[in-house]
Amino acid sequence: MIVCVAVVGHQNNPLYVQSFTEADDALKLHHIVHCSLDVVDERMNNPRKIGSALNETFLGLLYPTENYKVYGYLTNTKVKFILVTSDLNVRDADVRNFFRKFHTVYVDAVSNPFHIPGKKITSKAFAVEVSSLVNSFGSSSSA
Repeated sequence: MIVCVAVVGHQNNPLYVQSFTEADDALKLHHIVHCSLDVVDERMNNPRKIGSALNETFLGLLYPTENYKVYGYLTNTKVKFILVTSDLNVRDADVRNFFRKFHTVYVDAVSNPFHIPGKKITSKAFAVEVSSLVNSFGSSSSA
């Protein structure tokens, strides 16, 4: 189950952070997302030198905690997507698929002529699409 999704700008500024748990966990999840940025920066600066991995946008498992796993994705414009899941047995293929769909939803949101690049994403349509993706991820990973 996905408990948090975040979009972080190329200057490590939060553009969108949404948690899908009780309000008590929201601050802890924001902290987890913030801490994961160090791992993303490390992977950006020290890419694996294995063939196609140089251009890979999926960063994979950034780090596990006791209750969560944190995954990362990097766009061509250096915008970072962070996914926090409480399912400790999630497959990388499912996470990759989620990030591809999430990237499409993100591109649609920032392509809006009223969106100011580098500013927080406040679109209600984006929030609804993200919630829909999160709900579909939960049902597809249990099948």
